[in-house]
Parts: sequence; structure tokens; C-alpha cells
Amino acid sequence: MNPVTTSQSRRLPRPAAVPGLPADFRWGVATSAYQIEGAAATDGRTPSIWDTFCDVPGAVEGGDRGDVACDHYHRMPQDVELIAGLGVDTYRFSLAWPRIQPGGRGPANGKGLDFYKRLVDELQGRGITPWITLYHWDLPQELEDAGGWPARDTALRFADYAMLAYEALGDRVAHWTTLNEPWCSAMLGYAYGVHAPGRRNLGEGLHAVHHLLLGHGLAAGRIREAAGTNPLELGITLNLGTATPETGSEADREACRRADGLGTRLYLDPVVHGAYPRDVVEDLAAQGIELPVQEGDLAAIATPLDVLGVNFYRGALFSGLTEDGSPTDADGLPVTRAVERDLPRTAMDWEITPGELTDLLLRLERDYALPTVITENGAAFDDTVAPDGSVPDTDRTAYLADHIDAVAEARARGADVRGYFAWSLMDNFEWAYGYDKRFGIVRVDYDTQQRTLKDSAKWYRDTIQLTRNARTD
Repeated sequence: MNPVTTSQSRRLPRPAAVPGLPADFRWGVATSAYQIEGAAATDGRTPSIWDTFCDVPGAVEGGDRGDVACDHYHRMPQDVELIAGLGVDTYRFSLAWPRIQPGGRGPANGKGLDFYKRLVDELQGRGITPWITLYHWDLPQELEDAGGWPARDTALRFADYAMLAYEALGDRVAHWTTLNEPWCSAMLGYAYGVHAPGRRNLGEGLHAVHHLLLGHGLAAGRIREAAGTNPLELGITLNLGTATPETGSEADREACRRADGLGTRLYLDPVVHGAYPRDVVEDLAAQGIELPVQEGDLAAIATPLDVLGVNFYRGALFSGLTEDGSPTDADGLPVTRAVERDLPRTAMDWEITPGELTDLLLRLERDYALPTVITENGAAFDDTVAPDGSVPDTDRTAYLADHIDAVAEARARGADVRGYFAWSLMDNFEWAYGYDKRFGIVRVDYDTQQRTLKDSAKWYRDTIQLTRNARTD
């Protein structure tokens, strides 16, 4: 097993133009509200499920919480100036539901909306396109108390909140994403309990899947109707990977089918094709789980989209046998076991698999035929600050270079990939890992809130500029 890569394990890639990317290819950076904003009780914001989850002993590494995070709420103009200095043309950020609609019901909070209006003004004043994500996991706690995402009403509340946001910002913002990674919201939050709200019930997790997708569809339909003839690029962002069988055996192929079904097709099939995959529905029925579909739900979920956001961090190898060779687990269910490979890893212990990003993008083009944008891609490493104050993060730079090359390869082979957003703009609150894991291309000193461009940020800036220049020569 290869260890986590270190800054001595790779030579620093030199910035160079990326061949095959068109002049209108989007370059961006991405963040989310709870991870950077702080100001958790400022200007009318009420608690989200993550504020509550952080109160649970042992739930978050080091007892960390997002009350201050990167203090972006108070440092936003300086952060936008930093973004502009990177030469990107797009900034993807999320709105905090409990800041815009405290409690998840009722009218909008004017002070909360004003913050995002100022953010949009700052971005557009520097020629940067705002790309809004409506939901990045910060459900108002009051809605969790009323049932959370396993309850159908939460989908209706989400559509109402989406309209409050669109009515306030839609005249100036054309790029809208409904949900970020509904798999994580549903499965990590409700089935496995490692993310907020910390429930552990597979049936509730699958009910949450359906209601998240329903909320997406209802919000998308209302936004598209409200937009009329105004410019609109509407999408959803999914965390997607690849499922490769360990061997050519029937058991391993079946394991991949199940993994792909629950991780990819359960989301994309209803969003694009208007139906849940039959084999996944049958697999769930064998476990006594039925998706709570009502008449009209699937038509709503399949509201036409303009773009698919793809968050990619790794692919995976699967076996249909336990390590002891059994085809069933302790509950008598077929085995779907991820097999670790002898590959370099990030500080998250995630395998580094850039070639599988190319494979994924080609598969999405073949099976779903939606334009795609890489809305998140990046890596956590254990950065160190050099004596001169610089942050020589060679491994992160190599990671970005390899994955951008993988995007270019996918385009060369026919995938309609239209942009790449690095995750993340800056080090931040990394959910259950607290502040222990650093994904940023900009380092944040959490004691002083000082921002420092890492070498990866400088490489990204220079690569973007060289690629643009190559398109205009």
C-alpha cells in the first residue's frame, strides 16, 4: 500500500497551456457557506444541522465548529480581491439557507440577502461570474426537527427557499445549482450518521434521497418558470466516481452494478431519464426499502437541465466477495466491498485516480448527454509553511495538473466538458474532520485569518493565463 504522497515525492509541474480547451472553457474556484462564512449568529442567521452536529461530543474532529471558520462574512471584499488575483472567471459558492430564511419557513431575511447581493456586486465588479449553489448541506435545524430530508415537506420548503433566493438575485445571476452532492446529504447524514444530522437508518437515508431529488426538481421548475427569457444555466451537482470490478467474475461485476446503481444511477436516471433504475429499486425492495414516490414526482425531478455539475475525487475497485471469500455479508446480503489499491493517496486516505475522471466523463457523455462542468476537484495534503512563508504544496499542484489533463483528454475524446473549478479556494472547516484537513489552494492561518497563496494557487493562476493566451495567439 502506498503512503500518502509527500511534497518530496513529485517534481513541481511547470505551468503550461493545456491543449484542447476552448476559449470559452470556464476556470473557477469553489467554496461553501458553512465551511468559510463564520458569523453563525450574525444578522439573523439561525442554527443549521451542522451547528447542532458540532455540539455532539466526538462528532467533529477536535471539537471544531464553523462559528468563525474563515470569517468570510466579514472579509468578503478582500477574499473576492484574492479570487480576482487568481485569474479565474467563475466563483462557485453556496447560499446559507438559515441566513436567507431563518428557521426554513416564512419571508426572507433582508440582512442575509444583502450579504449575497454585496458578494455578487463585488464579483461582477471584477469581471467574475457568480455561480450559486442553493444547498450545500446546511439545513435549518427547525426543518430537521420537523423530520428533515426523510420528510416530504422539506422538499416543498426547499423550493420556497429557492424562490426567495432567485427573486433576490436572479436578475443578475444566471448560473444556479440546486443541490450539492445529495448522496452525501442523504447517506452520510441519515444512513451512516457520520455527517449532520447524524442519523443511522438506511431507510431514512433512501427516503432522504428521493426528497432531495424532489426538492431539486420543484426548485428547478419554479426557477425556470420565473426566469422566462432571462439568461439561465441551471443544474445539479453530484459527487460521482467510477466502479471497476476487481476481476472479471460475475460476483465482482454484480458488486460494481450495485455500487454504480446506488452512487450514480439512483440520481442521474431520474434527473435525466425520469425514472429510478429498476435493478436498484429491486435491490432496495429486497431490503424492505421502498422509495416514497408519489404521482408527479418523477416528472418534477426530470425538469430539463442545462448543465451537470460533477464533483470528482476518486474512482474505486469493487469485489463481490468478503476478504474471507463469502458472497454474502453478516445480514445475508450480497457483498459490495471496495478494494484498496497500491496507489498514491491524499491526506484523506483517498486514492489518486485521474485517469478514472476521464473514464467517468466519457461515460456521462455516453449515458446522459448533458454538458458537464467539474464543479469540485482537489485534494487535502498536510501542508507545511516554509521558513520564507511560502507553502510549497507540490503534491496538490501535481494532483490539479493530472486531473486537468484528464479533463482535456475527455474533451479530446468527445466529452462535452465546459469548465473546471478547483476545490477549494481556501482551507476551511472540513465537516467532520474539522480544521484538520486542508483542501485549499490558499492557506488560512485560523489564528490570524491571514491568507497565503500556496504554490498550487500560483501554478493554477499561471496555467489559466497560459491556456487563455494559447487560445488567442
